Amino acid sequence: MTDQAQIDHLMAQPEAKRLAWLRRLSFEEREEFNHVWPLWARAAQLPPPGDWQLWLILAGRGFGKTRAGAEWIRDIAERDPAARIALVGASLGEVRSVMVEGESGLLSIGLPGQRPQFEPSLRRLVWPTGAMATLYSAGEPESLRGPQHSHSWCDEVAKWDNASARAERTWDNLLFGLRLGEQPRALATTTPRAVPLLKRMLASDPATLAVCHGSTEANRDNLPARFVSGIRKLYGKSALGRQELDGELLEDLDGALWTRALLEAAREPAASSPAVRTVVAVDPPASAGGDECGIVVCALGEDGLAWVLADASVAKASPEQWARAVARTAAAWSADRVVAEANQGGAMVESVLRAAEVTLPLRLVHASKGKVARAEPVAALYEAGRVRHAGQFPALEDQLCGLIAGGSYNGPGRSPDRADALVWALTELALRAKVQPRVWLG
Repeated sequence: MTDQAQIDHLMAQPEAKRLAWLRRLSFEEREEFNHVWPLWARAAQLPPPGDWQLWLILAGRGFGKTRAGAEWIRDIAERDPAARIALVGASLGEVRSVMVEGESGLLSIGLPGQRPQFEPSLRRLVWPTGAMATLYSAGEPESLRGPQHSHSWCDEVAKWDNASARAERTWDNLLFGLRLGEQPRALATTTPRAVPLLKRMLASDPATLAVCHGSTEANRDNLPARFVSGIRKLYGKSALGRQELDGELLEDLDGALWTRALLEAAREPAASSPAVRTVVAVDPPASAGGDECGIVVCALGEDGLAWVLADASVAKASPEQWARAVARTAAAWSADRVVAEANQGGAMVESVLRAAEVTLPLRLVHASKGKVARAEPVAALYEAGRVRHAGQFPALEDQLCGLIAGGSYNGPGRSPDRADALVWALTELALRAKVQPRVWLG
């Protein structure tokens, strides 16, 4: 029962008729029925109608993006022996572990006799029909220069490496080779983030673009109830929750000191230069049950750049708890100094940190300007290309993008505690300190 007309006819019948039909099936027919994806999928997980060239699924965590992508590829491979498919992810490891071997990956779906053979050494899947899929890493754009494909599935495109426009070059090379068959098509599945590649995809010709949106809750029936309620309670409608759970693309705010594009341009997978000096900056909360304690690690590299290395902030922590978090962080990163804002009581802040066995040199800083005013010269460092983020820090970056020139804060939470800690750290390293970086030979 794989004919689409039969499936459509069955789904149009009343429930009693569908159940009666099911009872007449043999064991083998029922086994096949379990793998007829259109009968079990939600509408948003099925290919949209129309003559589209790019199908874009923007949805929250747990929505079922991977299953939708894998089932689309499976259907193509079983119907078209000539299909040559590109499977592209942030890295080859993620393509294999998620798109191929994962719980919803290509080796886990479909009837056992119709599943592909995986040839890891060749980075290739081969279906019994003769259709083939090749694995590619978005971190290696040149690997897609030359190969031709009829279809492609690109997973978590908003997570692809944006350094040196690597993500966009990967996409360009893929499109140049997407020229086999009568109707080449691409599917991109991702939790949305306002990165250049995703913005470019959304700006495609509307006549060739199909976009689907979805939230984590849309797949509630297939997720643990405790997970759904717990994760929503934790993140609610915060910026991070709207992005990661609701699948909402968060655009830049008018007048923001930091934009998503600015942060992506500053991102590297890891620090590429040894540290000359490392500091842990702390923005203590006014009370244990209120704001977060911002704890951010930054370093000045031998290359003269300032690197954001870690966001170790803690929420709803007592003075003893956040002080110990600072001590652990300083030890983990072999920090040279702790910088702590002392507007909420300098003597108290110092005594709490000393009690937590913070033995490093401690600089207490006092804010004479508002948070946004203090942030403006630090934002200028980003504009000048003098700061890099070694990895991704979603909660911290959401706060940075909520700082508005002129003095307001429109980001998640009541106060930009993480962002303020970053400002203190980079001020110490790049605006206050007079360190002469050594020549770095790479």
